[in-house]
Amino acid sequence: MLAKLFGRSNFTSLIKKINSLEPTFEKLSDVELKRKSEELKINVRSEGLKEEYLPEAFALVREASKRTLGQRHFDVQLIGGIVLFRGQIAEMLTGEGKTLAATAPAYFHGLTGKGVHIVTVNDYLARRDTVWMGQIYHFLGLKVGCLAHDTAFLYDPSYVSEIKNDLDKERDTLGGFKIVHEFLRPVSRQEAYQSNILYGTNHEFGFDYLRDNLAYDKSQQVQRNHYYAIIDEVDSILIDEARTPLIIAAPDLESSDFYRKFSRVVSYLKEGEDYTIDEELKSVEITNAGIDRVEEMIKVQNFYAPENFRLVHYLEQCLKAKALFQRDKDYLVKNGQVIIIDEFTGRLLLGRRYSGGLHQAIEAKEGVIVQPESRTFAQITLQNLFRLYEKIAGMTGTAQTSAEEFYKVYNLEVVSIPPNKPMIRQNLPDVIYKTKEAKYKAVAEEIKHRHETSQPILLGTTSVEQNEHFSKLLTQAGISHEVLNAKNHEREGEIIAQAGKLKAVTVATNMAGRGVDIVLGGNPPNLEEAQKIKELSGLLVIGTERHEARRIDNQLQGRGGRQGDPGSNQFFLSLEDDLLRIFGGERVKNLMNLLKIPEDQPIESSLISKVITEAQKKVEGFNFDLRKHLLEYDDVLNKQRNTIYKKRQEILEKIFVNKVTDIVEELLSASNLSQQLNAPEKTESDENNAEVIKKIKSLNDEQKKIIGQRILSVLDMLWMNHLENLEALHESVRIRAYGQKDPLVEYKYESRGLFRELLDNFKNSVKQNIEQLIR
Repeated sequence: MLAKLFGRSNFTSLIKKINSLEPTFEKLSDVELKRKSEELKINVRSEGLKEEYLPEAFALVREASKRTLGQRHFDVQLIGGIVLFRGQIAEMLTGEGKTLAATAPAYFHGLTGKGVHIVTVNDYLARRDTVWMGQIYHFLGLKVGCLAHDTAFLYDPSYVSEIKNDLDKERDTLGGFKIVHEFLRPVSRQEAYQSNILYGTNHEFGFDYLRDNLAYDKSQQVQRNHYYAIIDEVDSILIDEARTPLIIAAPDLESSDFYRKFSRVVSYLKEGEDYTIDEELKSVEITNAGIDRVEEMIKVQNFYAPENFRLVHYLEQCLKAKALFQRDKDYLVKNGQVIIIDEFTGRLLLGRRYSGGLHQAIEAKEGVIVQPESRTFAQITLQNLFRLYEKIAGMTGTAQTSAEEFYKVYNLEVVSIPPNKPMIRQNLPDVIYKTKEAKYKAVAEEIKHRHETSQPILLGTTSVEQNEHFSKLLTQAGISHEVLNAKNHEREGEIIAQAGKLKAVTVATNMAGRGVDIVLGGNPPNLEEAQKIKELSGLLVIGTERHEARRIDNQLQGRGGRQGDPGSNQFFLSLEDDLLRIFGGERVKNLMNLLKIPEDQPIESSLISKVITEAQKKVEGFNFDLRKHLLEYDDVLNKQRNTIYKKRQEILEKIFVNKVTDIVEELLSASNLSQQLNAPEKTESDENNAEVIKKIKSLNDEQKKIIGQRILSVLDMLWMNHLENLEALHESVRIRAYGQKDPLVEYKYESRGLFRELLDNFKNSVKQNIEQLIR
């Protein structure tokens, strides 16, 4: 079967070799098994990570897992591990045990001592997997750590958390995993990064990288390398979140009043008259009439004059906030704060803010406190963060629909892994109604009918607003149910733990999609109840709208029929759904006019099913092009960032070893910085250089360190200004397309000039600062 599935790939021979070692390893004592691991580590560190050592490494992990967790890797999980070892994406169906599959390649790479990063989608999973899988690594002699927000831990079986007794309720509700906080000994971040294997979210790894490149003392830096990363839910991290950069910023206090002012201005503007919306492109454009109205209201004669550049920015952001962003769909207001809702997961993105002033514009629109706009100190996209690694691999249940993007952007191939047990889930055909109202009634009727049989039901919605609407319909019908959305995320673990019980009805946003395990009979499972549910065809998943990305639909479908269990799913749609309304085109509009059938009768049309698929592919293609386009611009910034960070690190290293004089001599010499960094040379004479260097040599170590840190602060300030200049340049070059010029070419050309200017300004500013310090 494996040979047929994978063709020429040598999975079959590797699996045979791994399995052949099992009888031998089973006979070894714990001490002997650990000795085997130590011998393998010595071989790997002297000869490198050769595939010939893979069977032994994987067999060791399987045996350690049996002894510590009582879980034996299935052959298909070992195949997943081989795919990850080779730097590819393993597509494994939901519930097939990706977490365990990742342990073998993580252990094998961890033997090198360089440090393996396993990237999870939230802090809870990072902690859970450190304690859970950490038992395997610890048994085999490797050190495993965990990053969480503002904290770091090492797995230590001898340590029992001091906060253990306060967390019984949390442990009971979060998926029934009892030891999520035990054995995690708090350590410094530096110590955590010395682990052989380190779990954490992409944000923790990314922000640590940025903070390291803002440090003024080498002792403040925590990361040591970017060797190998295994990315869980790789499509979520590398695609869904790829457009949002990680940013470290500081407040700019002057802008809040302008956002409030322009929010009032746009509230008087009318759609179709003063501005137009393109729903397909998610953009809004002000008309000439709208400009006239704005100029009249703010008493400005020429709104687009150069001196009014910032005013244009405030207007554009406030108009976007009004026209394109909806409360309880794109964000919600909680405790006087605007909190973003992740469109892909339905979760609150706590601490995350829209960039470019958009968040301030929404705050002004909602009448809450407008937080000061920020100045960017450092930023990086997730795409370029993971390009720092020598090798990356990923795993997810839904990757094939994005295989082209993975290959083109990251050079990652997708390999689909067969399930351990055949999937028997039924994917029922879509049911389509003419109107949304008819769809809502049909869904409520279907739930009522299925609920009477006691079958558990998961109803998936695309927004908080829709979520609450269905809850009202079910309440009116007298159907007891649970509601899960971003407003009550604190109860997520408790709700999900009960979602697989008899008669359970759960109305959930995309929060109940990716990574959620709904266990038949509840969690922990009632085996007698679970058997009854299997006889009722398992969990029924009902989708109420197709998502723009097929992967998100697949994630929802994957909540049922896990690990060979029965289950079924069906989507209830209407011709008024956003996807069909915006992207369905004339065919759907014409069909609506032609249909004379009653509102409550479903439409059976292969045409509509085809239109839905085409619409999803169209949006996916559009979003891919948009991400690719943004990446092309970000690549320009990335090269410049790498150059600056490399130079910054060189300076920091010299400060650490007390070679500040060398830094100054280098910067003040005729071979200036722009020449060192392959930029055109700009020579200048400096008769005072020798005198300056002589004075610095006479300073004590602490005084030299202060000069070194001042040099770093000059570089940081210039880099921060450069980021702002590039952002303004990015906005301005778009207009040049109207003049038949390629905006990207223009951006590349002008950004090079700005970068050369930065390098030469750095040298001149350093000279001025040093002269002031040594006077």
